[in-house]
Amino acid sequence: MYTGIFLKSPSYDVQRYVLFSLSMKNRGNNSYFCSMSTIRQSRIEGVIKQELSVFFQRNAREVCLGAMVTVTIVRVSPDLSSARCYLSIFAGPGKDEVIENIQTNSSRIRGEVGRRLKNMKHIPSLSFYIDDSIDYANKIDELLKK
Repeated sequence: MYTGIFLKSPSYDVQRYVLFSLSMKNRGNNSYFCSMSTIRQSRIEGVIKQELSVFFQRNAREVCLGAMVTVTIVRVSPDLSSARCYLSIFAGPGKDEVIENIQTNSSRIRGEVGRRLKNMKHIPSLSFYIDDSIDYANKIDELLKK
């Protein structure tokens, strides 16, 4: 049985209620923290993230142009129709060139993810973005060192 409590948490200048689940059936004492998305969305995001990382690892030469691509964040819309995938791109050709090639192959990637996730009725449309949070953190770090 699922139990939880509601906590108030400020987010984007608006008070939002955040569900902090204490326990779930057949999960023991594991804690789950669900901020903006539901538990189902979080699970789907995790599965898509895992399948995308396997796909990019297996098809690095064709799709990623030899660059190392890491899936950092996947965000699924509440109606599960679209997913925003944020990628970190290391070593290889330019980031813009790699992300452009990934975007042109997005239908192929979605099809492969759909084949691997047979239990999902509809696979969300995938849109890919460069995750520049690491570059931003390095820039802040350099400014703080000065």
